[in-house]
Amino acid sequence: MSYSTRLAPSILVQNLSAFALITCLTCSLPAISSAEQNSPEQSNPNQTTASLSNESADQMKTIFDKSQSFSTIYEKELGKPRACNEDFKHGIKFCFDTLKNDGNAPFILLPTLSQNRLKPRGVVVLFHGLSDSPYFMSSIGEFLRSKGYIVIAPLTPGHGKIDANADMQDDNLKARWNQHTDQVMSFAMGLSKSDDLPLVIGGFSTGGAFATQYTVNHPNQVAALLLFSGALELSGAAESMSSIWGMKTIAKWLDGDYKTEGGHPYKYPSVASYSGLVLMDIIQDIRDDLDGKKISKPIFAAHSLADSTTLFSGIEWLTTKVKGQHTVFKIDESYDLCHADVPISTVQIVNLKFDKSKVNASEKCVVPKANPLHGQMLLLLDTFLTENVAKT
Repeated sequence: MSYSTRLAPSILVQNLSAFALITCLTCSLPAISSAEQNSPEQSNPNQTTASLSNESADQMKTIFDKSQSFSTIYEKELGKPRACNEDFKHGIKFCFDTLKNDGNAPFILLPTLSQNRLKPRGVVVLFHGLSDSPYFMSSIGEFLRSKGYIVIAPLTPGHGKIDANADMQDDNLKARWNQHTDQVMSFAMGLSKSDDLPLVIGGFSTGGAFATQYTVNHPNQVAALLLFSGALELSGAAESMSSIWGMKTIAKWLDGDYKTEGGHPYKYPSVASYSGLVLMDIIQDIRDDLDGKKISKPIFAAHSLADSTTLFSGIEWLTTKVKGQHTVFKIDESYDLCHADVPISTVQIVNLKFDKSKVNASEKCVVPKANPLHGQMLLLLDTFLTENVAKT
């Protein structure tokens, strides 16, 4: 069975052989408070497990202890981790002096366990996008945590830093990104195999490309693929420029001194042209890797049809090439939802403290906005995972 959703304001559920129209005016999700989504309160394994059974408490402490080693992935680039300036609720955040602020740091969310759910339902890895940070994955991650999943939100090399000029000029940037994906997934597999849990990979924009490439090359290691504004096809100009000989050298020159501070505290003010060309190389690798391959894997994809940065036709191509029970959440053009706003909740916008004085606020998609269908998107995501991968 394959689902396709188009919301304005109804959900169209498409079966391979039949159609059914389901009105979604009253769709709702379990309430997630502001404190639950982004409250900076350090996890204490003793507090976290206080109301759990001995078995669940031991399980939570084991996950907490194993998660501590995640920081070693970043120490070569970012230095030794330090105590975060603010506490972090429901998980572990790994803070470094070389990052712009603690909001750019990678984190792991510990699952909600109870008398009725003694073990996690799975492990989910969510990669962020180009010029962004793990903050973009925080509301989706918190929702999945509340549903019983261990959530890993990595920090892509060259991102979140005070000084990223050398990174955005690095000839080895693609190799560094690929190595980072492999390291993160190796860590995640350690958590999943220790308790025979399903492993799910996903990401926003460029993070979706990382997740797709890993899934294509390691289909037996992941149970499902999650894409939010997945970067599988760029605009025509971006795609055509990438094929021009010497364009990366020109792009480095055009990028000049790369600035990392802007109106958004958890995002660079612009995408480096060179890094965009490296992303295009990865997209082309995915196309080459899928050519002639037969892969079956369930895919969840949420995408705005108004997105002019990463085109929806890339999602259509992938869900045709990869067989499986797919759920495609199409946000109608009438919402005019920008590329970067698909994974963003109202709570994230409130906590963001975006500085409009540092941008041209009248320019389209510059000032972040919440996805008005964020709740419905998470509802379908939960249904997708329950039907395809979750341990109950």
